[in-house]
Amino acid sequence: MHIHILGICGTFMGGIAVIARQPGHRVTGCDTDVYPPMSTQLADSGIELICGYGEEQLKLHPDLWVIGNVVSRGNVLMEAILDRGERYVSGPQWLAENVLASKWVLAVAGTHGKTSTSAMLAWILEEAGRRPGFLIGGVPHNFGISARLTGEDCFVIEADEYDTAFFDKRSKFVHYRPKTAVLNNLEFDHADIFADLAAIEQQFQHYMRTIPRIGRVISNAQEPALERVLQRGCWTPVERFGVERDWYAGGQDDQCFEVSFQGKILGQVRWDLLGRHNRLNALAAIAAARHADVAPEQAIAALGRFRNVRRRLEITGTVQGVTVYDDFAHHPSAIAATVTGLRRKVGDARILAVLEPRSNTMKLGVMIDRLPESLDAADRIYCYAHGLGWDAHAALAPLGTKLTCEDDLHALVAAVSAEARAGDHVLIMSNGGFGGIHAKLLDRLSARGGAC
Repeated sequence: MHIHILGICGTFMGGIAVIARQPGHRVTGCDTDVYPPMSTQLADSGIELICGYGEEQLKLHPDLWVIGNVVSRGNVLMEAILDRGERYVSGPQWLAENVLASKWVLAVAGTHGKTSTSAMLAWILEEAGRRPGFLIGGVPHNFGISARLTGEDCFVIEADEYDTAFFDKRSKFVHYRPKTAVLNNLEFDHADIFADLAAIEQQFQHYMRTIPRIGRVISNAQEPALERVLQRGCWTPVERFGVERDWYAGGQDDQCFEVSFQGKILGQVRWDLLGRHNRLNALAAIAAARHADVAPEQAIAALGRFRNVRRRLEITGTVQGVTVYDDFAHHPSAIAATVTGLRRKVGDARILAVLEPRSNTMKLGVMIDRLPESLDAADRIYCYAHGLGWDAHAALAPLGTKLTCEDDLHALVAAVSAEARAGDHVLIMSNGGFGGIHAKLLDRLSARGGAC
């Protein structure tokens, strides 16, 4: 079968492309915004990529058009598909019908931590010899790819609450029908499609209705919004994490902590990851793997060999004693968790936080009142203010003299480079490519003298 994917370079749709290619389908696709790691992954999988959404792509005559949620009415190619009466389907529906229907689906939902927790869970299953398939919204270092299909029974998927397609406004995760469902957390986000937190909770309630009674829900006990969702109706046994009576992480050290279940200590996780949020992610992954018959002791040992996901506090280089990190954080809660985690690692060393408010929620100015507090633990803050619908200087004014805002990327790089000195940690946070700022900054730092 020939499948042509519209919006192929998004992490999710690119993962579908890789999965569809593995059983031998011919896969092609188109998009407008291309950057690594997805562009590299598609090329390595031998998938043909067309730039843009030109109507001439109808001449490819695919058997099926698979539509990503970046595509809307008015898209030239989509309008032509509709006019011609061509057969099309959303990405989540294609995945559900062609892959997930025959699998034990382990799905990880929540506002934050979906990618890291999914990667942990997939790695635990891998180490247990289960060879899971997976589709993850990032590239785990342990696997080097974001998606794969195997002949084994388990499939781990990052269960996103964003809408499915322009013709299907349900959240993606209602298509997945998991047997094991992790609920990491729940805050307001995606202000471009949800009016408020209650609207997102409604989608999570729809999701709860798809989980069988023989399944398992693994829920963060510290999240009031998740408790509200469960109280509205849950027909599946629930285990909670982050609370002593159920799954709990003991101790104060993020990189060495005890795991207990119902008061019984099961082992100790020793790893390189930072932050309290990753301790909770670990508990969720261990609990989910236990439901899939992997002993917690085995899961704990596997996490000791877990190497996290690209763009999660990933060091991109060290020049002249200045360490530069890349991180995907873009929501105030995630920003705060990332900055706090790095602070616990580096102690009194200076942190220079560089932020691109790129998500739709941030561009709309939703939750900007929480941004100053989320960044306060950094010593200097640099905000890329280009294309925002709000005044970054005014919104971040509580940060005082620690703040620098720039509308020009080159000026931003110059400002960070001029301030950085040996021993500093430059934390770059964005959910996009950020104009290649990491390489630009490392090059500029290197130009000041020799690299180390």
